[in-house]
Amino acid sequence: MKLFDVYPLFDVNIVKGQGCKVWDDKGQEYLDLYGGHAVISVGHSHPHYIKKITEQLQNISFYSNSVINRLQEELALRLGKASGYEDYQLFLINSGAEANENALKLASFSTGRTRVLAAQKAFHGRTSLAVEATDNPKIIAPINANGHVTYLPLNNLEAWEKELAKGDVCAVIIECIQGVGGIRMATEEFAQGLHAACKKHGTVLICDEIQCGYGRSGKFFAHQWLGIRPDIITVAKGIANGFPMGGVLISPQFTPVYGQLGTTFGGNHLGCSAALAVLDIMEKENLVENAHNVGEHLIAELNKLQQEYPDLILDVRGRGLMIGIDLACPHKDVRLPLIYEEHCFTGCAGTNVLRLLPPLCLTMAQADEFIEKFRKVLAFVIKKPL
Repeated sequence: MKLFDVYPLFDVNIVKGQGCKVWDDKGQEYLDLYGGHAVISVGHSHPHYIKKITEQLQNISFYSNSVINRLQEELALRLGKASGYEDYQLFLINSGAEANENALKLASFSTGRTRVLAAQKAFHGRTSLAVEATDNPKIIAPINANGHVTYLPLNNLEAWEKELAKGDVCAVIIECIQGVGGIRMATEEFAQGLHAACKKHGTVLICDEIQCGYGRSGKFFAHQWLGIRPDIITVAKGIANGFPMGGVLISPQFTPVYGQLGTTFGGNHLGCSAALAVLDIMEKENLVENAHNVGEHLIAELNKLQQEYPDLILDVRGRGLMIGIDLACPHKDVRLPLIYEEHCFTGCAGTNVLRLLPPLCLTMAQADEFIEKFRKVLAFVIKKPL
């Protein structure tokens, strides 16, 4: 048997990680400004993270959700306090797509409606309803194209209010900073107007914080920059630093019903231990504040580079350690030499956006190291002397 070939791969075999650095099987060191799709929140191989997972493995790694799991209860309390949502409820699953799938199901259960509003360029996952809410026809199979979702322009409040007024929308789902969409950001005016319109028309507001949440924006959740309080919040990626886990934070307006939602592996002992270790590290090392401070510095330095290379860098946008760089050339022209020549991983979006999603422990010195590597590549691309 061979692997099902759906991933275009870089010719690099990563075998080790520490903090914001990774190494390949030849011993080459790389600066990691991608964090494995924004998953690595507290850094690779953090000793506290390893210790807590190892201790849990020596006790029990998994048992059924039909028995009490105090680690789930502890995680709910800790996450509520860390995020400012102590009055909300937590449902644990295995991934971001599952989180959005369950959030949309809850919205439909509670409203009795079936229509969803999502933003153009949205990405919410690859499972049944989550992929239907994702604005990419290439990954929506015919079996998923069921006509539930209307895509609308981000920040065009009038368009959203017009659809909500029809009274048949069960849920609005938005990323307050779009990831795959190219680090497009919701405005405060739009978010607050949308929140009010959802309340007016009895529609559930879901904030997808899977990529932009968990401290990445410089606040615990990206929507907290915008002064709104959604009915449901979905999380994954950074929640357990690489262990497969997701969660749904659910307003007290929703009353749980036995059997309404369920999962085999979600909230298992090992996953909860990983997530608790992440919260320990985030709190002890002030990683949300670090994401804000280092992110501000990185954006400022990138803006300087834009002035230096205006023909290559068209725009810089983002918050915290979630940054998009619009390029005048295909992103591969920059991303490939960054990997193979400067030994630095970044992400991308679309055809010309470079995406930075480093671990939240990125230091000022490492941010400056990236800027120098990026400058060298830009000079190479434009053939300008350093």
